[in-house]
Amino acid sequence: MSAARCYVAGVALFSRRLPHVLTRSALARALAPTYAKAAQVDAELAEERLLQALASQHVVDELYRGLSAALSAAKGPRITEDELVDKLSAGVQARGRRVRAAELTAAVSAVLVLINVELGQAPEMMREALQGAKGRALLEEGLKAVGAHLVAELIK
Repeated sequence: MSAARCYVAGVALFSRRLPHVLTRSALARALAPTYAKAAQVDAELAEERLLQALASQHVVDELYRGLSAALSAAKGPRITEDELVDKLSAGVQARGRRVRAAELTAAVSAVLVLINVELGQAPEMMREALQGAKGRALLEEGLKAVGAHLVAELIK
């Protein structure tokens, strides 16, 4: 990690450009296939629900944190932060609507539970489960997995 980190609402971002390159609407589009697969709804409804959930700064912060971790892991010694974000930007433009669904693991499902709790689609007890030690660990793993999936799909 470089010494100059950008923070959005207390979340360290890989680059201060990240929220501008992968906006809430672009993030919703990229996550829609995974949500649609898990919720067994069409992609349009999935994107609509995700946009609604991404109105919550908490959900956005969590997803950007997972993306930042994936971008940090993807950054090699011969590529700068700006070059990687430029590749992400190009990928969002070229492949933002063609992102495949992530594999539905328990960890990825924890991220989807977070989204559904925010939407009111899951019982409130699920929020409490995510706040426990096991739930938080699973959510952390899921955020990294979702971030890694999006990075792999968008940066080719």
